[in-house]
Amino acid sequence: MAGGTKTPLEEEKLRCWERDQTQLKADVIEQDTEEWQSNPSFAGLERVGGVDLSYIKGDDTSACASLVVLSYPDLEVLYEDSCMVAVSAPYVAGFLAFREVPFLVQAVQRLEEREPGLRPQVLLVDGNGILHHRGLPCIGVAKNLLQVDGLANDELHKEQIRDLQSGGDTFPLPGTSGRILGMALRSYAKSTKPVYISVGHKMSLQSAVRLVHSCCRYRVPEPIRQADIRSREYIQKYLESFSAALPQPERMSGDTDSEH
Repeated sequence: MAGGTKTPLEEEKLRCWERDQTQLKADVIEQDTEEWQSNPSFAGLERVGGVDLSYIKGDDTSACASLVVLSYPDLEVLYEDSCMVAVSAPYVAGFLAFREVPFLVQAVQRLEEREPGLRPQVLLVDGNGILHHRGLPCIGVAKNLLQVDGLANDELHKEQIRDLQSGGDTFPLPGTSGRILGMALRSYAKSTKPVYISVGHKMSLQSAVRLVHSCCRYRVPEPIRQADIRSREYIQKYLESFSAALPQPERMSGDTDSEH
């Protein structure tokens, strides 16, 4: 489905995704709605979540979905959930969420059943919010610039990055449409590469930038970084246990160790 001729079933799925995205985009609220968001130190915010989906190398259908919840502002892990999943939906540029998000939603649902008191007040996602060219609602923290609406990783953009001197420095990402699509943030003083923040549902861009910066011990904010670490560790353990469960080849009678 990623390229070439699509079957009627694939065409229908794509139309369905497009309808769903249009509705999601219409429902996005780009202003602060929670009391803690307007507080300079985010007083009242106690739990921040992060989600990630990591794939087994060389296999784009076997992945680990991971959710972590961290305390705020200490950023200590309060809860983690990792689970191997079989990804059956095809990859289509611009529709990645429809391939991956259902597994992350299931992780949040498991949390609400097991530990409802640890439900995060905000989720950080490795991706793009309204900066995404289809306006998918999420709190976006991306490592690479999505070149849409006139945004380009050109010499001017690279010069702006060089001008980010300290952790917390930012510059806006205006599209040719006139809309500010996001902000580039130098999230960590020792990192020369920015992250790209775009708002998600029920949060302003200014609050999103402040929150992400306050969650950074390194370049990537800690909730996303911890979800990524745990998903990769889980895959490694899964592969090791799978390998150990395989039947071992029988030794030939002449293969016994001997000094003679």
